[in-house]
Amino acid sequence: MRDLLMNAASAAPARLAPAALAGVLLLTGCGSAVRSTTSESEPAESVTIENCGRDVVVDDVPGAVVGMHPAQTELLLRLGLADHLAGQAQTGAQALPDDVAGLAADVPVIGDVMPPSREDLLAVEPDFVYSPTTYEFTAEQGFASIDQLDQAGAAVYVATGGCAERRMGGEVTDLFTDLENIGTIFGVEGAAADLIAQSQADLDEVEAAVAAVEPLRVAQVYVDGTTLQAIGAGIEYDILSRAGADNVYRPDQAAFADFFAATVTPESLAAEEPDALVFSVYDEAHETATREYLETTFPDMPAVREGRLIAVSSSDVFPGTLGNVAIVRQIAEGLYPDAF
Repeated sequence: MRDLLMNAASAAPARLAPAALAGVLLLTGCGSAVRSTTSESEPAESVTIENCGRDVVVDDVPGAVVGMHPAQTELLLRLGLADHLAGQAQTGAQALPDDVAGLAADVPVIGDVMPPSREDLLAVEPDFVYSPTTYEFTAEQGFASIDQLDQAGAAVYVATGGCAERRMGGEVTDLFTDLENIGTIFGVEGAAADLIAQSQADLDEVEAAVAAVEPLRVAQVYVDGTTLQAIGAGIEYDILSRAGADNVYRPDQAAFADFFAATVTPESLAAEEPDALVFSVYDEAHETATREYLETTFPDMPAVREGRLIAVSSSDVFPGTLGNVAIVRQIAEGLYPDAF
């Protein structure tokens, strides 16, 4: 179950159990420019990057890359690496942003809303696989394991925030670590630095805008049917903090000592009287159902009375995406519209 929680993008369309769906917390592009060059400089003959507690060794610039989720495929495209792609996976989980979608039109699709099978992934003969989480390499699910890919000659890189040991303490800026590492591996340090600079500028703009606001108490929840989950740790917590929220649920609370999400009762949430509720959704029907549940269950809650119900797209809180940056501004504008 813990592995399933690490793969929100695959879990949401399949409507997994509420605990698994709590990990779902579509990627919004930041409008970043796409580099037309595929390589700015030749990297060292051999590059070694530490990733998820292991060494990723790349002896040459990868030329047959698979983006294991549209979020990772987008980053590769924005770094000017379209010609290096041998496959794109989980394309049914979300669409690529319009400004880069055409660059991937001829890239083979492997897998739909789920990660590709071992056979389908190995069939494109990748030499580098870039994934959002470690779940995509769960052999028990029929996926190629990291060891199997290593034996096939493919290096594996997992988004920093998607590493199991990082899930509880992830931050938006974990993305910058990924961009630096991918830039080094492919010799596109300049393009990576540009994306980092633009993303940091976006975060700085929000920080300045909310610096003088009186923080609202905000609870982040996930609703599946009538099951209510609270989110109190991980990158979700960091996103709300950067948006200027006073988090109702925090990592130092007992409920979130071991995991970033916990089932709560409607009564306990109502007792907190949050000024705003942030909730993640994976499609329009899910948003409609969640809003109806919250408005019906908590009519007297300040968040409902004041109309501060902020829906965010599920993949925007998925580790290692540009959406991690975009969602900070989206939430901040929803909380403090007069500050922008």
